[in-house]
Amino acid sequence: MATPNVLNPHPPEFERFLYASVGEDRNGYVVTVLSTLARLGLDPWKEAAELVTLGRDAAQARLGTRLARFRDVPTLASDHGRVARDLSQLLPDGPTSGTLKRASATVADGHSGTTGVIWAVLAIIFVLFQVLTFGGSGSGE
Repeated sequence: MATPNVLNPHPPEFERFLYASVGEDRNGYVVTVLSTLARLGLDPWKEAAELVTLGRDAAQARLGTRLARFRDVPTLASDHGRVARDLSQLLPDGPTSGTLKRASATVADGHSGTTGVIWAVLAIIFVLFQVLTFGGSGSGE
């Protein structure tokens, strides 16, 4: 079984979708789907995984609703439906790959599979710190 990438636990299949532009803000900066979802208080990867499980049409409708609530990009007020349609085409076809299945399972479970690995590494670092700090010098007797 392939180990998930600990440094980047997010499925690479979502990158085309999450890093796509939704338009420019009032200052002329490009705003991505990732930024839009984060500014709406949503976890972008969780939302992308949920959109994939919905299917193309339902994902487009849900994304359109999300984009309509986003006020930082002025053109979305009138054009959110077209943008949602275009962006939904960038979603993976379905949770067929192992990475997407893990992402969908993470959405259902509410936690990532890498959490245990992170805690184990932190525990090892803590033990090594304790040994080096307190176990390195003797009492001098």
